[in-house]
Amino acid sequence: MATIATTSLSRPGGVWLALSKNRLSWVGLVLLAAIVSIAVFAPLIAPYDPFEQSIVARLQPPSAEFLLGTDSYGRDVLSRLIYGSRISLLVGFVAILIAMTIGCTIGIVAGYLGDLFDQLVMGLLDVMLSFPTLLLGLMIAAMLGASLQNLVIAIAITEIAPFARVARAPTIVLKQQDFVMAGRALGFGPIRIMGVHILPNLISDVVVMSSLWMASAIRTEASLSFIGLGVPPPTPSWGSMIREGFDNILDAWWLAVFPSLAILLTVLALNLLGDALRDAIDPKLRGE
Repeated sequence: MATIATTSLSRPGGVWLALSKNRLSWVGLVLLAAIVSIAVFAPLIAPYDPFEQSIVARLQPPSAEFLLGTDSYGRDVLSRLIYGSRISLLVGFVAILIAMTIGCTIGIVAGYLGDLFDQLVMGLLDVMLSFPTLLLGLMIAAMLGASLQNLVIAIAITEIAPFARVARAPTIVLKQQDFVMAGRALGFGPIRIMGVHILPNLISDVVVMSSLWMASAIRTEASLSFIGLGVPPPTPSWGSMIREGFDNILDAWWLAVFPSLAILLTVLALNLLGDALRDAIDPKLRGE
């Protein structure tokens, strides 16, 4: 069964063309590749054990021995920063993957079935969207408790409603198209139509938005870790490192500055890359 014309992301060279037109996207791609590589090869890159404490070396400023200084327990900040990238990227990726799967399923089903079911689902999602992302994540994380698993669940729940909204709107349009009508005439069931004919035509939009919302998930993770609702210590996390730096801001500025820069660069990379992918699927921005 034929489908609607594919978006430029699914065309050969579509992503390459998007990156070529948006030069800043290369900055985001290189930054993101570097950050992911650092997270993957953390045991090989980190100069010290991120958990090793030394009272003698506590609160040492950046130097040749400790490039980014040490914290109040004498732990190497650079090593903890490198290992902290694993937590941020893991939480962001897994949370967005869960939210994308659940949210798109809800949005497609609601958009396809319509009527009362659509109204009830969208009403519930509107209630979720009425809460700021950080506030909703804070309430859920506080109820579940501080752990890596609960942190992922809390962030995923906050992002379900936006994904459902993104998936629902095109589904309402797509279900009126000729190829869907033809599928119904041939006796295809709703599950096959939604999964085989509707989903492929909106997946590009969802993937683009997931790159932008992953940046939001990383910011939320850092914020929750900052207030003590993230990964329990001594596991390194950028948010918890900023919190420790905040407590010692007058004596050790490096404790808060370097994790903040890491979050800034990661979010910037995801936003630049997401903007390029968005330009690739938007015919108005492509000048078509």
